Amino acid sequence: MKNTDLVAVQPVESLVVPSALDGREGSNRGVAGSSQLAADNDLDALRAWLSNYADTQTTFDNYRKEAERLLLWAVVQLGKPLSSLTHEDLLLYKVFLADPQPAGRWVSLRDDGTRGGKYPRGDERWRPFNGPLAPASQRQALIILNAMFTWLVNAGYLRGNPMALLRQRAKRSAPRVTRYLSGSLWDEVKVWVEQLPQETEAGRKYYARCRWLTTLFYLQGMRISEVAGGKMGDFFRRLGADGQDQWWLETAGKGGKARIVPASPELMAELWRYRTANGLPALPTRAEEIPLILPFKGAARCLSRSAVHDAIKGIFGGVAAWLRGKGTEFADRADELDRASAHWLRHTAGSHQADGGVDLRTIRDNLGHVSLNTTSLYLHAEDDARHRETATRHRMNWRNRGPA
Repeated sequence: MKNTDLVAVQPVESLVVPSALDGREGSNRGVAGSSQLAADNDLDALRAWLSNYADTQTTFDNYRKEAERLLLWAVVQLGKPLSSLTHEDLLLYKVFLADPQPAGRWVSLRDDGTRGGKYPRGDERWRPFNGPLAPASQRQALIILNAMFTWLVNAGYLRGNPMALLRQRAKRSAPRVTRYLSGSLWDEVKVWVEQLPQETEAGRKYYARCRWLTTLFYLQGMRISEVAGGKMGDFFRRLGADGQDQWWLETAGKGGKARIVPASPELMAELWRYRTANGLPALPTRAEEIPLILPFKGAARCLSRSAVHDAIKGIFGGVAAWLRGKGTEFADRADELDRASAHWLRHTAGSHQADGGVDLRTIRDNLGHVSLNTTSLYLHAEDDARHRETATRHRMNWRNRGPA
């Protein structure tokens, strides 16, 4: 029953699936009366699965994206319900992920016609893909979908998991982190930022943002969601054991788990620079709702994760273009920066701290790889040592070029 005109490609929250494709009669549906879900169609079953992740926005968005892509592909491309997909269908889907075709239906475009345009989910130009998925993204998509099918089987909604029949590669030991910038390449980023023009107000604001963004990601090792959702009021100070003020930044990581990250004197000097460049008092107050990254226009509200991602990619793209202008011998370094993203800065922060001799337990706590337990609330001496070590050994070392 293939009819690619039955359903328009649109986000699941506004999607209307014809009854013939909604899964009520799916060939892989569970035994009548055995489902533990109130859902009687595929779309509602997916929503029930996604509701388990509603408290973790990043995970929810990633899981919704993969479920949405598969559902749309099933009903639009194959003309069959998701609950009728077979092993052979999913083999075709693996190929589709590597190059979604026809691109006009599946891939969003910029105004100039090139791939990669990003639009709000309610925009008619929105599409499920921004281009072909990299191998790592393809694997991640299949992992998420396998978890989804397993849950639907366990809930009694489906009889079997067609993903379970796909050939799985042998598990390998966790590889060393490779998505980070070497010390020399990181220096190139800083040099590029430092030479940005500041002759105009717009130039000064762009320079201030680039400098603050790279500083914040690098010194604090934060996730993009933490930076995007962070407020100036998340900075606070307390008295250390030596009687001196210590500044800290409170943030909520995966699953809403809170942690505090040392805010070194260098970071606070950069915060002062960024705030004064934007007409704010030098230091924040605990009650401030001003975002960590200020928008260039409009109300002072938090940027979306995609906007922060684009800002970092813009910096890396600028550095890459600058390096290519220096000669062909810099092409490989430029290509590396073109691949880099905001998460590379988190890996770069961790790698450079380790290389600089920072204790691994300090890095673990700074990056939030292990959640804080109740007893850590009383370990003020340990926190003091972590603050001193982070501030001393992990530095940005700008050349302190003043405003033009």
